Amino acid sequence: MSLRIEPRELAEILIKVRKMSLAQEMSVKLGKSLIMSGDLFPADIAPVLAPDKYGNLATFPMAWGFTHKAAPKPLANCRLETADSKPLWRDSWYRRRCVIPASWYYEWGYPVYDNDSLSMIEHRNTKKVKFAIQTEGSDRTYIAGLYRYEEHGGMQVPMFSILTREAVGSVKDIHDRMPLILDKDNVLDWIRPNGDPSTIVEKALSNMVFERAFEYPRFPPEIITA
Repeated sequence: MSLRIEPRELAEILIKVRKMSLAQEMSVKLGKSLIMSGDLFPADIAPVLAPDKYGNLATFPMAWGFTHKAAPKPLANCRLETADSKPLWRDSWYRRRCVIPASWYYEWGYPVYDNDSLSMIEHRNTKKVKFAIQTEGSDRTYIAGLYRYEEHGGMQVPMFSILTREAVGSVKDIHDRMPLILDKDNVLDWIRPNGDPSTIVEKALSNMVFERAFEYPRFPPEIITA
């Protein structure tokens, strides 16, 4: 999975985050760009919604993927089914939840045919294609995640991971998993440290739309500045 952040649609968030001293320090320590728009991948820095010290909704730069000594790459995703029980995720599930605002996300999945005469086995043996998937009727997709702080280069760096669930709605036709997608009205309730995440999960969205992805350049030419 990867994310797409359209710079003009999320300009206000991007400008605010790039100015933060935390973002500047993270960029130096992690050796990562602060463009935070275009196509984003695990280990990149992204703008993330999380509670400030007063519990209010705020925007922060975070690096994508928890790290673990047993994993060679950042753990970009966390399965919803085990988030409240596995030691790596449990504390964040109950105390540190976040939301990643994106224009859409990408997933590699099986082609969908209008008149599919193939058997399930034949269908699953076809070549996967890249899809762009977003919330129906919206130019912004709110993806639920967890976060924590990790030490990197002597700095406490905020890291996030995306929660995934069994695919529902139209997405299950192309892939068996999908991110946990929230309605805009549930974002604040999700990030509240004293909230009940299980009740918000029940309100997760399933009305997604998708199309075959267009291959954008790694970083788009339109660079937004303050």
